[in-house]
Amino acid sequence: MGYHLTQDVALFVCMGLSVGVGRCANSISATGDTFMEKADGKIRTFLPWGEIESEAQKQIANVSQLPFLFKWVAVMPDCHYGKGVTVGTVIATQGAIVPAAVGVDIGCGMIALQTRLKQDDLKDLHSIRQGIERRIPMSAGRNNQKISETAEARIGALKELESRSGAHYHQFDSDWERALGTLGGGNHFVEVCVDESGAVWLTIHSGSRGIGNKIGNHYIRVAQNNCKKSRIALPDRDLAYLQEGSEEFDEYVRDLQWAQTFARLNRDEMMDRILREMSHQIFGEEGHEEEVEASRINCHHNFAQVERHFGEEVWITRKGAIQAKLEMGGMIPGSMGTRSYIVSGLENRLSFHSAPHGAGRRMSRTRAKASFTMKDMDAAMAGIEFRKSPVLIDEIPSAYKDIDRVMEYSRELVRAEHTLKQMVNCKGD
Repeated sequence: MGYHLTQDVALFVCMGLSVGVGRCANSISATGDTFMEKADGKIRTFLPWGEIESEAQKQIANVSQLPFLFKWVAVMPDCHYGKGVTVGTVIATQGAIVPAAVGVDIGCGMIALQTRLKQDDLKDLHSIRQGIERRIPMSAGRNNQKISETAEARIGALKELESRSGAHYHQFDSDWERALGTLGGGNHFVEVCVDESGAVWLTIHSGSRGIGNKIGNHYIRVAQNNCKKSRIALPDRDLAYLQEGSEEFDEYVRDLQWAQTFARLNRDEMMDRILREMSHQIFGEEGHEEEVEASRINCHHNFAQVERHFGEEVWITRKGAIQAKLEMGGMIPGSMGTRSYIVSGLENRLSFHSAPHGAGRRMSRTRAKASFTMKDMDAAMAGIEFRKSPVLIDEIPSAYKDIDRVMEYSRELVRAEHTLKQMVNCKGD
């Protein structure tokens, strides 16, 4: 696609000497309400620099100085402070990977299933929520009590990958098989939504659960120890990296890819369970799942893979960002109680064909719990069926950025195809 400088929302950010990046060479105002600034070419943001908190600005500056960075670091509109690297960041590298840039929820992402149902088909939202919560274990650390037939087949596929690679994943988590088909806690969720035409969608946000967490933390420590032994100076110890060609690099890539596969299969397993529940709710029996499903999208937003950009093979690490190749489907969820978007990619070269992964937090969980009450939560969730519990206050919509503002800054990254409004929300503790 053609690229028109004055119409792109990308900002070539001027950071100034205060964070160790060269001063702006010049500044160019764009048409309409977008603008652009040019710095030393190491940072490209898709939101105004002033909207990024100072701690996150420092993290972005640190990443921009990595010696193996390819071109620049691309900062998404939902950017916020993270562990070593901001959430909402795309890093292209050659010769090395930063494990903390992927993070510990390896393969976390979204699955969105468009159904053939209409809003009027859903008669009892409370019953639907309870049915979903019976079928899918929720909350951190909660696993299946038994392995279902569909989960067994997916576990078999993961064990085959394990066997072919020579890895041993029970050394990380002795009970990882029972985690397949579970949601987790925090900002992970299941939602039943309706789009602008009245069509019902089923959506899930989840990742690789405990096994991914343990794999991620293991290699973050390995990278830190390697850099310490080699006396490599780092602006942040969480930017420790593994060098391509090393045994540790190869092992990380192997285990990373396995965990990403686990995350994708985990979402598929949960979605199949939700379909069985919807079949039961609509038809009074299971077995009508194929009649309910029209299409599905399954996309990671914490992952790394080899891609080709600007004529070269590079590692692309997306931490809180989705791949957005031309016409590629994806989902950008808002916070509980707002809205979400089904999108198709525009293949923006400056973002390394990427887009934001959601609304992004604007305040910490601790601050949110201190700032809001259940009365605030009830008001924010008016008209939505959800589990009313004080433990969910830190997930209140006010703790997140405005998803519509994120989408406005993303208009050169993706095209919105559908707008989803929540009807049912399921979360763990």
